[in-house]
Amino acid sequence: MEKSNFVDQIRVFCRSGHGGPGIKHFLRTKYNALAGPDGGDGGRGGHIILRGNKNVWTLLHLRYYKNVLAEDGEAGSGNKCTGRFGKDIYIDVPLGTIARDEITGLKEAEILEDGQEIIWIRGGRGGLGNAQFATPTNQAPEHAQPGEPGTEGWKVLELKVLADVGLVGFPNAGKSTLLSVITAAKPKIADYAFTTLAPQLGMVEYRDGKSFCIADLPGIIEGAASGKGLGHRFLRHIERNVALLFLIPADSPDHRKEFEILQSELELFNPELLHKRFVIAISKSDLLDEELITDIAKELPAAIPHIFISSVTQTGIQALKDLLWNIMNEDK
Repeated sequence: MEKSNFVDQIRVFCRSGHGGPGIKHFLRTKYNALAGPDGGDGGRGGHIILRGNKNVWTLLHLRYYKNVLAEDGEAGSGNKCTGRFGKDIYIDVPLGTIARDEITGLKEAEILEDGQEIIWIRGGRGGLGNAQFATPTNQAPEHAQPGEPGTEGWKVLELKVLADVGLVGFPNAGKSTLLSVITAAKPKIADYAFTTLAPQLGMVEYRDGKSFCIADLPGIIEGAASGKGLGHRFLRHIERNVALLFLIPADSPDHRKEFEILQSELELFNPELLHKRFVIAISKSDLLDEELITDIAKELPAAIPHIFISSVTQTGIQALKDLLWNIMNEDK
């Protein structure tokens, strides 16, 4: 089976560089064989650094890069010369990437801006040479420090898509069709469930040169929060959205129940998702007459704004853009 180019989670083994040892060395000159200690410090081990790159949208490039091993620092040398630092390793990641320790699950770094650099795993410090230990009472120290070891372990990089609006709905609700109409994105569209197997991003052109980003997320089914269907694999992408657009098809047997199931799955996955701004869009509304539109509107929750749209006839598309823009910016 062909593998998807969209990879949003990767497991890698990382080891930062060991610090180089300081050395014990004594200066000897032509006229003074005991000119004193001059052992240099060891070089720092290489860091592993995460760097945000807006041109990277997946962790696919790390799929076959399972071992990230930074260079060790070099030992010091005579004449108080510090050893060369180990070469740092830079890992370019998409914006929205979170780095975690596999064992503890703790978040260690988060990349949100292009060009942002975070030292993820620090290299070991270089040891001090014996010149650093010279004192008036110990003018010829016989010891130097070893370098500190680097840090190693299995780590997890996890991508959460950065988008202003997330499209939420059951499979075949028309999310991909809507995305293809309001953006330049070209998602796969077909008349069967789970056509979309990875988040699809698109930029919506609004008025006066303004725009916002919308993400079509793989269809949720009842039980998704516990792993059914595509499970909670893609639910985490919703966590970064400012607003959620619930897409419910006009031919649904129970529009309110469908919304409540979607809302319940989000709550089971992360209760904080209920604090986001919601919009309900009834898709395929070209199938409805005025009487049915009125009846469906009465079913929907009164506190949540709703709109009837048709991606085929483009009915209500501009009104939907206006509604989403106003909701995203109502507190600004």
